[in-house]
Amino acid sequence: MDHVKSLKCLICGAEYRPDEVEYVCPHHGEDGILDVQYDYDLIKTRISPLSLAQDRNTTIWRYKPLLPILPDSPVPPLAIGWTPLYRADRLAAGLGLKHVWVKDDGRNPSASFKDRASAIAVVKAHEKGAEIITTSSTGNAGAALSALCASVGQPNVIFVPESAPPAKVAQLLVYGSTVMLVRGSYDDAFELCAWAAKEFGWYNRNTGYNPYMSEGKKTASIEICEQFSAQTRAGSQSPDQWDAPDWIVVSVGDGCIIGGLYKGLFDLYSLGWIKKVPRILGVQAAGSAALYDAWQRGIDAMEMQPIDAHTIADSISAGLPADRIKGLRAVRATGGAYTKVTDEEIIAAIPVVAQRSGVFAEPAGAASYAGLVQAVKEGLIDPEERIVVLVTGNGLKDIASARKSVSEPYIVNKDLADVKRALGK
Repeated sequence: MDHVKSLKCLICGAEYRPDEVEYVCPHHGEDGILDVQYDYDLIKTRISPLSLAQDRNTTIWRYKPLLPILPDSPVPPLAIGWTPLYRADRLAAGLGLKHVWVKDDGRNPSASFKDRASAIAVVKAHEKGAEIITTSSTGNAGAALSALCASVGQPNVIFVPESAPPAKVAQLLVYGSTVMLVRGSYDDAFELCAWAAKEFGWYNRNTGYNPYMSEGKKTASIEICEQFSAQTRAGSQSPDQWDAPDWIVVSVGDGCIIGGLYKGLFDLYSLGWIKKVPRILGVQAAGSAALYDAWQRGIDAMEMQPIDAHTIADSISAGLPADRIKGLRAVRATGGAYTKVTDEEIIAAIPVVAQRSGVFAEPAGAASYAGLVQAVKEGLIDPEERIVVLVTGNGLKDIASARKSVSEPYIVNKDLADVKRALGK
């Protein structure tokens, strides 16, 4: 990994060689989240927009020189990433906007964005010779790790709060994971997972703790810029640069996804591949809005206190966001914003996104669109700006919530008169 310069503590700025520390800065205990620092001049000699234009590998591994893994490390066989970016004119028109795209990460193998980080976890665990990988999850991160581990025969243990949706727990069991249902919150599952990893020597995939997880998640923003540029490329645009949207909208729980998106954009800007960094809009559920509140109050991430988080969007429920430093940095560094939406607004967004774009989102995925609606109301978005809404998970993950968002079907006899009566209603 000669292209990785160091792991830098985001609290004190101390830097370490990748082989010097494993997860966090030793000066700050569990809170000392690290950030991967790259040699961009070296990376420029190995990959470019021009070389990528000729690359037929349509997975996250097309960006391997931009990832913190060994060049010859074997990667899982599942096709992670390069999920579709759809122009959604009817979604845009409904909000008085002109340019909206939907990035559907529910198309990943386990049906969520979290496959991106889990793919990196499997590779890093293999590099370290780990016998078991573990993570805590509200469902999606666990399912992602479970799927990736199944694809390579890697034993794993997943800690999930007992309240996780049954469909997500079923995924874990079907993939063959050892599942620990924790009586408590996601934060309780996170702590128990960390204790077990230390006690038994397991490789810990937890976001907000393992610095490499942000690097897997950053592939989404790199993809967005590459795909967006292919759809909007102007004749005068340089072939060694990409166009970029004005805004990327994403739902936020523990802060790792939004932090990863920013890291990808920072990489692209540092390489000179994009001329500007898009603004990032983070969307939180009103019942789990710790980062929104910290942003509104202008406080430092380390000043944040735990809250009693509750939301129907289980994937973005976090009492004290584990990756809160990166979560706040993503918005502040891009001149973006945070907004919050109610569970009712999240549920209402599910059929709107589905019926106006064809993308079926779980509550956390639909929260992104609900947040865009709120941002338009708040005057944060200019109608001419170009916006990408990131849907982080497929609606089949939580059918119970999807059913709450729509009316009941008509029940009819095998009788055309019955059909006419139903249509009349």
